[in-house]
Amino acid sequence: MASAATPYGLRPVRRADGLPYAGAVTEYLIDSGYGANIYKGSVVHISAAGYITLVTGTGADATTNDWPTASSSGMTGAIGVFMGCEYVNAQGQIIHSNYFPTGTTSGGADIKCSVIDDPNVLFEGQMDGTIDQSDIGANTFFAAAQSTSTGSTVYGTSTSALESTTVTTTAPFRIIDTTSPIGDAYPDVLVKFNPAWHSMTITVGL
Repeated sequence: MASAATPYGLRPVRRADGLPYAGAVTEYLIDSGYGANIYKGSVVHISAAGYITLVTGTGADATTNDWPTASSSGMTGAIGVFMGCEYVNAQGQIIHSNYFPTGTTSGGADIKCSVIDDPNVLFEGQMDGTIDQSDIGANTFFAAAQSTSTGSTVYGTSTSALESTTVTTTAPFRIIDTTSPIGDAYPDVLVKFNPAWHSMTITVGL
């Protein structure tokens, strides 16, 4: 039961067509020295330079809280959910990590990372408060903006929660179902990216 607030970002569960999620990811690059932590379960974006960066808008609207940057400069959507990275530390060791530590340089080389970029994957996330049956089918967004501190540097995982005050207006995620009792204080839900908020299903280029 989800009786405590222990958010974890987004975890892949299955595909929307009913097939299991088989662990597929795509390899992308993070620019050496990028200045933010990126945690497993965080939503990420491809920057104009072609590198993975953290989405910092909540998604509460498509203007001042748009994706990726909450800059109201035109929404281009997220590429998916970050699942970990590989880099070379100062001792020359190859490190496989749940999260990208801010400022990591990897000897000046770009850092490899894994992202679930399939827009048809359903993800599990925790709401930041109670919901009821009427919230199934509604839209939601992040309760607070993702940042360099919205995660655990011990476990490398996101601590982002989903907003329990759901909306029928445009927002990043559609609530498909619950995975814990709907009456829990902080229920776990299944969500799917809405088309206008994912780079694979939006017509605007980067």
